[in-house]
Amino acid sequence: MTVKTTIKDVTDAITRRSEASRRTYLDRLDKARAQGVYRSALSCGNLAHGFAACGPSDKAQLAGDQALNLGIITSYNDMLSAHQPYETYPAIIREAAREAGGVAQVAGGVPAMCDGVTQGQLGMDLSLFSRDVIAMAAAVGLSHNMFDAAVFLGICDKIVPGLVISALTFGHLPAVFIPAGPMTTGLPNDEKARIRQLYMEGKVGRDELLEAESKSYHGPGTCTFYGTANSNQMLMEIMGLHLPGASFVNPGTPLRDALTKAATKRALAITAQGNEYTPAGHVIDEKSIVNGLVGLLATGGSTNHTMHLVAMANAAGLKITWDDMSELSDVVPLLARVYPNGLADVNHFHAAGGMGFLIRELRDAGYLHDDVTTVWGKGLDAYTKEPRYIEEELTFTPAPAQSGNPKVLTVATEPFAKTGGLKLLSGNLGKSVIKISAVKAENRLVQAPARVFHTQQGLQDAFKAGELTSDFIAVIRFQGPKAIGMPELHKLTPTLGILQDRGIKVALVTDGRMSGASGKVPAAIHMTPEAADGGPIAKVRDGDLLRLDAETGTLQYLGDAEEFSARPAATEDLTDQHYGMGRELFAGFRQLVGTADRGASVFA
Repeated sequence: MTVKTTIKDVTDAITRRSEASRRTYLDRLDKARAQGVYRSALSCGNLAHGFAACGPSDKAQLAGDQALNLGIITSYNDMLSAHQPYETYPAIIREAAREAGGVAQVAGGVPAMCDGVTQGQLGMDLSLFSRDVIAMAAAVGLSHNMFDAAVFLGICDKIVPGLVISALTFGHLPAVFIPAGPMTTGLPNDEKARIRQLYMEGKVGRDELLEAESKSYHGPGTCTFYGTANSNQMLMEIMGLHLPGASFVNPGTPLRDALTKAATKRALAITAQGNEYTPAGHVIDEKSIVNGLVGLLATGGSTNHTMHLVAMANAAGLKITWDDMSELSDVVPLLARVYPNGLADVNHFHAAGGMGFLIRELRDAGYLHDDVTTVWGKGLDAYTKEPRYIEEELTFTPAPAQSGNPKVLTVATEPFAKTGGLKLLSGNLGKSVIKISAVKAENRLVQAPARVFHTQQGLQDAFKAGELTSDFIAVIRFQGPKAIGMPELHKLTPTLGILQDRGIKVALVTDGRMSGASGKVPAAIHMTPEAADGGPIAKVRDGDLLRLDAETGTLQYLGDAEEFSARPAATEDLTDQHYGMGRELFAGFRQLVGTADRGASVFA
């Protein structure tokens, strides 16, 4: 099955660009595989420490040389809805491992923070950096070298990218990702957004707002809108690290448990001791990365992955760029409408045909590479099926031939849009990305004077003071990774939405983030170079005429270029924003972090 020309060209470009780094990575994997798992080479004291807490049967298994041991890396905590279901997973995994003749041990835990809790709060400054902390924490767990394979329990924004980076660092081991699934549908997302906007306008009080939020986020599982968490799950499936159809099955169901058991047994079946050795470093290659990018674009996924996918690919020796993403976005059709790009949530998407339908449509239309390796086997055919639990047996049946709801999930020949809705913006202010799948066509071009702020609160204060009454482009700077850690700026979303609804032409330009919940206001985000690096955004002044054109992919200062170039860059004393809520512990990260277009990572 051949892929379309642009898909092939972008893939080939990644292959050429990554030739040396990918070869070095694969050589390291081969060396690690040859060294093997060291249990049999450990001293008696070392090995005794490794299984001291096991039961007698598991201890006897691990004392020998042949038993397979599965490491569990878990992001469990019981404060956050998405991770609370993982409480019972280790017991399920241990039981399934024993049924397969192996052993499973929790190798380590990783932190899991929630951007929904920290939005607009000081803790949000740690959010992006938590991805790299998670990668390191998972590496600590796996460094004991007691394991033949690993399963990764993680689901939300920075957790899955961090776990993938770690899985690829230990890429000689098979790695299967096990999701927890979304919570059941609560208050419709558009109604939640309406109440939020009314609160910002002072038309309802805090009690009404909290009631609406509680009805929306109401039980175990991920939030049901299509933000970074659910984009993560789509990516893990389309890139072959999940079992087919695993992404959006609700927690606490027999099917969810059956998939967890099957994932455990599959991880043990693909170790180096068997006949289907499938190391994570070979599952993730340039073709699977491109498949992930295509899936992200076809579903209107999170803009956070313009950084996360770069960082994940880099962990496998692969070099991808924003230009790759933009080229793909120009040809990949939008096949899903899930909030904030529509009214449906991920449960509606799943019910309409879900991942099996989506993957089949994209593959058959030539947008996906089918000659890939997955944890389930070769090719994507298995991923065009959906799991069922019938008479206590896990089975897989073909995804429906027709969408259960064409307003939510459509066919490749009748897309919601002919392009993926993610654009690279370039110009004399630098580079940024914009997600336009939820932005109406009439709002994609804004030419207006700049209003410059150095904090989210500055814009909020101007709004409350009634100062924002005419067209403007809000420039929110000193929000980048070197400045304060690149927090998400969703506190601004209701405010800017209100102004746009009033007929004011408005846009946002920032070196901060907006993520998968980016909505109806055009937002040029992840601006690089950032203000703290002396980027051109630091030279913008109130009243400067700016032009953001999401259709042509340009972001320009329209004044005198020579005068602009000669301006001194603005500075900001950020000392107060480097302390409190643990931010002082991340000073080294702020010094080491790379630019947004290179993944905003401390590793490269």
